[in-house]
Amino acid sequence: MSLITFSDRLSKFLMVAAAAGAFGLSFLVMANIVGRYAFDSPIDGTAEVVAAAIVIIVFLQAGYAIRSRSMLMADFLVVLLPEKVQRTLLAIGYLLGAAFFLMIITGGWEESILSYVEGEYEGEGARQVASWPARWTVLFGSAVALVNYLVMAYIDVFSPEKLDSEVPKENKH
Repeated sequence: MSLITFSDRLSKFLMVAAAAGAFGLSFLVMANIVGRYAFDSPIDGTAEVVAAAIVIIVFLQAGYAIRSRSMLMADFLVVLLPEKVQRTLLAIGYLLGAAFFLMIITGGWEESILSYVEGEYEGEGARQVASWPARWTVLFGSAVALVNYLVMAYIDVFSPEKLDSEVPKENKH
């Protein structure tokens, strides 16, 4: 299996997992609202769970957004340039995106380790939510995003789809 195929499958899986998490989160929020107003008994820690879950959902979906070319791109000037210049500028943009996610990884590595080791929690009172799952998901999602930006740079610079289609097929006589 190639890195491109693995990246695509992993990104799609993470996107589906994030969507399922968002779907489940909506039930938690609804249960909290119903509990608060109908029974005067809200679910403790809902705000903390939602805050952590939103971060997790965003970073699980980042790789898919990159790979499916769904990230915001202002290309109104770039489309006027020759194709080689367009591909070069795209590759530079992808490399800058990869560098951005690399900075997130290097900047958050120590805090993520400390969060797990020290048992860091968010929230006060009856319900506290562990911080380390969100921190580690940011690192993992950033790693997937970094790889996907590199994959996109490779595809736009070397055009492997075009190269594969240009190879003449062998006759089976």
